Amino acid sequence: MLIKHRPQQNHLLAALPPEVQERLFPYLELVPLPLRAVLYESGRPMRHVYFPTDAIISLQYVMENGASTAILVVGNEGLLGITLFMGGESTPSRSLVQSAGYAYRLPRQRVKEEFNRHGQLLLLMLRYTQALITQISQTAVCNRHHSIDQQLCRWLLLSMDRLSHNRLTMTQEFIGNMLGVRRESVTQAALKLQQLGAITYSRGLIKVLDRPMLETLSCECYSVVKKETDLLLHYLPQRQVITNTDTIPTVALHTA
Repeated sequence: MLIKHRPQQNHLLAALPPEVQERLFPYLELVPLPLRAVLYESGRPMRHVYFPTDAIISLQYVMENGASTAILVVGNEGLLGITLFMGGESTPSRSLVQSAGYAYRLPRQRVKEEFNRHGQLLLLMLRYTQALITQISQTAVCNRHHSIDQQLCRWLLLSMDRLSHNRLTMTQEFIGNMLGVRRESVTQAALKLQQLGAITYSRGLIKVLDRPMLETLSCECYSVVKKETDLLLHYLPQRQVITNTDTIPTVALHTA
């Protein structure tokens, strides 16, 4: 089946006024984002801004010994590349595709030109940056004070919120890298959620049976981030936002 892609599948692009869309959309390039693809390495110049439509990008901080931890995730609610309009040309984190899909990318010069007009793009980017700061802050708190079970719940909920479909393909080892924990710890946490009836877990497939329960089992960090993101989305023109209509999320989790 042929999948039709539109820039408006990204919430921020959908929210731009028609005159801004007319200036930017001709320069958008639809690009595939394969699983685990590295879009930017730490310290490397950033040449594009990415607006995901059905992919999730994780920003990771990589230690000198190779260990890594995700500090935030970006999906169809936002963009990758805020450092370009904040005055920087690079980022100290690695940008890694967490869930395969597509994104529209825009050359950095076009982004800067529109940002410097001090119009709607500027306002949207500042509001989005506030949402990202909240997510980074809560991730730091969560990794320090909450259990792996709670962190997994938070990660699953944040991932599903940022997908336009209900599937996520990923190894347990990769999830462990996202959370900065061992793969065995991810397996144990997933089994606990299954025993509680929040999910089913069979042959590498996780299906959410009770999302309210999953939200209850998660720590308050998820609700804080979701509230800030909802405030951003509430600001966006509701008539243009493309939302997911699936009611029962399914997450494919493949063992390494």
